[in-house]
Amino acid sequence: MSPEALAQLWFVILGILLVGYAILDGFDLGVGILHPFLAREDRERRLSLNSIGPLWDGNEVWLVTFAGGLFAAFPTAYAAVLSGFYTATVLLLCCLIFRAVSIEFRSKRPSPLWRSAWDYGFCLSSAGAALIFGVVVGNAIRGVPLDPSGRYTGRLLDQLNGYSLAVGFLSVSLLALHGSLFLRLKTTGPLAERAKRAGPWLFGLFAALYTGVTVWTLTTLPHASATLEAHPVLWAIPILNLLAVLNVPRALHLGRPGYAFFSSCCVIAALVALFGLAQFPRLLSSSPDLTQSLTIYNSASSPGTLKLMSLIALIGMPLVLSYTGLVYWTFRGPVELDDYSY
Repeated sequence: MSPEALAQLWFVILGILLVGYAILDGFDLGVGILHPFLAREDRERRLSLNSIGPLWDGNEVWLVTFAGGLFAAFPTAYAAVLSGFYTATVLLLCCLIFRAVSIEFRSKRPSPLWRSAWDYGFCLSSAGAALIFGVVVGNAIRGVPLDPSGRYTGRLLDQLNGYSLAVGFLSVSLLALHGSLFLRLKTTGPLAERAKRAGPWLFGLFAALYTGVTVWTLTTLPHASATLEAHPVLWAIPILNLLAVLNVPRALHLGRPGYAFFSSCCVIAALVALFGLAQFPRLLSSSPDLTQSLTIYNSASSPGTLKLMSLIALIGMPLVLSYTGLVYWTFRGPVELDDYSY
């Protein structure tokens, strides 16, 4: 396999890892965003936490694997992303850590004040992580100032531009919708009923942001659609994305929450795929001059490294997928509280 083909292969593998993380940890973050609003009393909030309790830490492995794969396959791009988005990375890690601490510490004491504080900490850290993910993606698509050697030369405030913040809010709305559909599947009673009522409102918010960001991207960032224009067959992906978006309210209207959740998974997968197409072959776009962007070709590791990584992925990925499937099968069905619950 040629060095170019190996680089393309690892671009696809990283995309698959990102899809897995976005779908699986996406509903975890969505449940956290909605946690204090849909769950009104202590038992409901325990149900909300236990709906993701056996799953959330395993879901984050996909993010760790993605970061490790980016570091090993495209070290130059990894260095640029970590240095350029250093503050965002630190804030993201703080959000993910505090979210985990909130889940684990919340039930350590019976005090209502104690539990309420961790409930809102869980909500804010989940929303913060979703927002930061979206802002980073928005900046990656829009482009950041890079010098000819690939070093970030901008300021923190440059990253807080209107487009990237819009993508950040789109991310929050999408994951909140995803989380509400998951809660409807995993809970019963008043909590599930509130998740059902919240679904159409959350979809409306997402649809408005989705439309606005799509128009903004197509009208102001012509490089984002260059791959689609060069390969018209790939327009099937945005078409499928739109159909998946429209199928969410249809499934909700039909009273099929599982179908709606599957559709939201497809929406997330298609949006990640569109992000990849907008970037390809770039990993980090340079806003002053696209020719200075970090691509999968000028930032890739040696062919020998990529070949060894491909062998490891060939062995490891089936094991990861099998384990993930086993965990989800084991903890299928609505949540029930017991002595070991949060």
